[in-house]
Amino acid sequence: MAEFPSHPADVTARWISNRLRDAGVLNGGEVSDIRWEPIGTGQVGDSARFHLTYDDSGAGPATVAGKFPAENPTSRGTAAMMGLYAKEVQFYREIAPELDVRVPQTYAAELSQDGSDFVLLFEDLAPQKGGNQLDSCTYHEACHAIRQAAALHAPSWNNDAILSLDWLQPQEAVAAQIRSLYPQAQAVFAERYAGSLEPDFMTVCNELAKSDAWLSRDHPKISLVHGDFRLDNMLFGIGRGSEPIAILDWQTLSIGHPMTDIGYFMGCGIGDELRRQREDELLELYCAEMTARGVPLTRDDIWRDYVIGALHGVSTAVFSAAFVERTERGDANFLSMARGACALALKYDSLKMLEEG
Repeated sequence: MAEFPSHPADVTARWISNRLRDAGVLNGGEVSDIRWEPIGTGQVGDSARFHLTYDDSGAGPATVAGKFPAENPTSRGTAAMMGLYAKEVQFYREIAPELDVRVPQTYAAELSQDGSDFVLLFEDLAPQKGGNQLDSCTYHEACHAIRQAAALHAPSWNNDAILSLDWLQPQEAVAAQIRSLYPQAQAVFAERYAGSLEPDFMTVCNELAKSDAWLSRDHPKISLVHGDFRLDNMLFGIGRGSEPIAILDWQTLSIGHPMTDIGYFMGCGIGDELRRQREDELLELYCAEMTARGVPLTRDDIWRDYVIGALHGVSTAVFSAAFVERTERGDANFLSMARGACALALKYDSLKMLEEG
């Protein structure tokens, strides 16, 4: 049993009071009552907003946000096996303060020894809207996201103080397990979505599952990679519109090539229509932002890895669909991801570029 609440219903007024006091945001008084409601659409973690009442009016924030392990045992088991909860907690503890990317202020970040239980307590960013990849986004919102990608990648670019952290190092046992499970994931994906996903897109999924070059790929270790950089993990108009965007869900953080995030975002993140309309401008913006942050890049520098990065969207859709809780929105989500990523991969023949090395 964890020594902290691992479900919203387990959170007490005393626990929140102590954590807010430790974080320096409770100015006297105590939380006297709490009320919570679920928020977000995550499938490997459950989030809630807590409405707080104080014995001294105005002593602390009126609301805070919390994140907990998924209640669904399939999703929870997958997250624990892959070390997702541990990564997110460590990110907020150790790395977030060193980056320019906008994330919520953290009031608590606790983790069980075996990595299967955790709790994160955050400022409530009070967004005007949450990102929804099923609806895509505006061009200006996509620009905000691209700027945030640069704010993650540039400070960590060949930064040994960050990239050498022990808990960020690839775990071969986990990687081997993912490789061994991937054919099973593709079989589940193909059977489940055979009547829904376009045949040429399903062919990309099938071919990627057979690609030794993908399953055994040794990714370049250049910067931090968010790993799930898409609209569902973004909040727009935070602070009731005072700031443009924040990035959430750091469970898939890794060390790799930054264009994995950009290929993923442009493929499965924003949908094919917006990508086709604004691809050139968004790639140029990324290069300009990275250059301004001290990492000079041109379109030629990033092109090959951008095209290959689209395949990360394919593999993520396939693997996640098979090993997290199945829901109606989840099905729509994974189909959206696969369609966008496969469309990008087909346009530039990502599989061929991958195999050419």
